[in-house]
Amino acid sequence: MSVSIDVAWKSLNKHQEELCGDKVEILKTENSDIMILADGMGSGVKANILATLTAKILGTMLCEGAEIESCVETVAKTLPICQVRNVAYATFSILQIFHNGFAHLIEYDNPACVFIRDKKIIKYPYEEMVIEGKKIREYCFRVQQNDCFVLMSDGVIYAGTGEILNLHGWTWKSMAEYTLNCTRKTLSASRLAAMLSQACDDLYMQKPGDDTTIAVARIIERRVVNIFTGPPLRMDDDERLMYDFMHMEGKKIVSGGSSANIAARILHKDIVTKINYSNPGIPPIAVIEGLDLVTEGVLTLGRTLKLLKRYINDEFDTEFFDELDADNGASKLAKILIEECTELNLFVGTSVNEIHQSSDLSFDLSLRMNLVKQLCSAAEKMGKKVTIMYY
Repeated sequence: MSVSIDVAWKSLNKHQEELCGDKVEILKTENSDIMILADGMGSGVKANILATLTAKILGTMLCEGAEIESCVETVAKTLPICQVRNVAYATFSILQIFHNGFAHLIEYDNPACVFIRDKKIIKYPYEEMVIEGKKIREYCFRVQQNDCFVLMSDGVIYAGTGEILNLHGWTWKSMAEYTLNCTRKTLSASRLAAMLSQACDDLYMQKPGDDTTIAVARIIERRVVNIFTGPPLRMDDDERLMYDFMHMEGKKIVSGGSSANIAARILHKDIVTKINYSNPGIPPIAVIEGLDLVTEGVLTLGRTLKLLKRYINDEFDTEFFDELDADNGASKLAKILIEECTELNLFVGTSVNEIHQSSDLSFDLSLRMNLVKQLCSAAEKMGKKVTIMYY
């Protein structure tokens, strides 16, 4: 079995702090995905430095194949000591999921991971060990399709303390049950992270008493998305491109009027334009039988990129997902790329669009190529495997 992993995280800064004292690192090795959540002691600049140092040291060493014992030892010896508490460290959780389905979780003083499988919260057995005087929990297990793992900093289980809830805040058990309910509504790691983060923010009444971070990993099926945009350089290549495009597994998306005309001609199908579109700033989508989505080209790709960049810059919350669910071409394309894609194949024609040749838009080809380049970069930053084929 080869597993695909969907990961996302969301942080809330402690009220009136510019920097977050939690740090999440997402790393990919040749045969695994690694998610590290470090929580620096205290808050603000010092906590941020401690958490960042911890996450970077752990990530670098794990990527180089170091054993967990030497990682923890290095962190313990590297971090500066707090003069007041006589300890200065960051707590951390490390989840490493190998593509063969084996997984390894290490926890040091962070709240326990929430494991969800088959619509139930489950408890994996763990071994406890002491390294450099620190108690470490270690779990080894195999993952299954649709498994969900939620790592958190302790700001999560203190949410609501003394305000909405009792002195104990949001307990681990109530947080786990809320997570279970949310997983029934979405299969997307980013949506789940946003929902849980929003719940914490609401419990803190929008004034978090501590840095609060949620990091989600979900085991998903491999999802291939194919996008065809721009006519080929030679008209003779239209059929070859469409043959390659249609014989690729996964979703089929065509972006651009000329591209849609080529697809319809070669597939012997009609183009039906939808006129009941909700956003006048985004051109309407069309329908061609056999394709999953047909959009206008440059304007729609530009708007899609804006959504992808907001997502990459951690500017996603529950309102962002409402926008992603909107009934327009840009939102539909962005939603597919964010939530329904592990691999992206781009079929890119290199001909200049004849419509723009005599107009002020004679830079159409370079504009489209620039958008394609940005789209590739955004998809790679989101952890997708990207392949481009030029025609």
